[in-house]
Amino acid sequence: MSNTPPAALPDSTESSRFVEQVLAWFAQHGRKHLPWQNPRDPYRVWVSEIMLQQTQVTTVIDYFNRFMETFPQLKSLAEADSDLVMHHWSGLGYYARARNLHRCAQQVMAGYQGKLPEEIESLQSLPGIGRSTAGAIRSLGFGRYAAILDGNVKRVLARHYAVEGWPGQAAVMKRLWQLSEQLTPQRQCADYNQAMMDLGAMVCVRTKPLCGTCPLANSCVARARHEIERYPGKKPKTSKPERSAQLLVVLDGADNVLLQKRPPSGIWGGLWSLPECPVEQRGEHWCQANLGLRVKQLRLLAPRRHTFSHFHLDITPVVLKMEKPLKAVMDENSLVWYNLSEPEDLGLAAPVSTILQQIDSKPDRGKQ
Repeated sequence: MSNTPPAALPDSTESSRFVEQVLAWFAQHGRKHLPWQNPRDPYRVWVSEIMLQQTQVTTVIDYFNRFMETFPQLKSLAEADSDLVMHHWSGLGYYARARNLHRCAQQVMAGYQGKLPEEIESLQSLPGIGRSTAGAIRSLGFGRYAAILDGNVKRVLARHYAVEGWPGQAAVMKRLWQLSEQLTPQRQCADYNQAMMDLGAMVCVRTKPLCGTCPLANSCVARARHEIERYPGKKPKTSKPERSAQLLVVLDGADNVLLQKRPPSGIWGGLWSLPECPVEQRGEHWCQANLGLRVKQLRLLAPRRHTFSHFHLDITPVVLKMEKPLKAVMDENSLVWYNLSEPEDLGLAAPVSTILQQIDSKPDRGKQ
């Protein structure tokens, strides 16, 4: 990070010009027909903001629409079974978001008479709601003043003001928040915040930004310096560790698959997964010791790699078949037989869904 002191914050005249240019661009080019904008209320804004963390708008739209069909109000989400919530999140990834969304709805029902609070501090006290998300809910959902700083806004501000360093660093984040709060107008705050998000998503994109169509091009410091790709600063590179595991596809006599619920925290927390066996153990022995099941191995499926934010997981799926079906397994809260022909609404990790689809596509899946 550069030792050059940051430039002074924009004065009121510069801030006003910045806001006017952004709002004028938004009036003509901004996104105004996203599903969470029509109608727009605090609940829909909140759900969309959580979904949009780490996920592109184009991916979120279908998930959001299905989510709203099942959970049209905060109350229906709070009262829903956790498996149903996770089922509607399956494939979006970063599953802690769904767990926090569910917990948050329950806390709002218990502590706020079923209505999301308007104040930033109260919003931030709820599970899964950080400073920027709270600002988005307050401004977009309630129409009240609040600054935001999502990834798109960080990129616009970092380039326009040539803010040195990676935004994950505390000093850089502090500087970006100062700029965001200085620039965010008291009036038309919702339009301005949506405009800044749209500008980062549609024009000031990560690679090959469309500077020729940017309303802020003439005052952008990074552009003037011909250093657009330098901002925002990159996260320091670190090599991701690699882990390996076997996922056991245990079939009963009717070719149902045994699923095991993951602990509430950790990878795939709260989701249903295939039982996981250390690579140094044989699946038959692990099933006998941990599940009390006698099984025989049928075959190995092609290995696959699933990448998390902090490590790579190399998965070897192993297909096994029970020698003697044990109904006792069905009584366990953390175990269930999953009917491939008539699947239940369970939250499944994406790699597990892929493996189950591969198994279900084999007409001889239960044969040796």
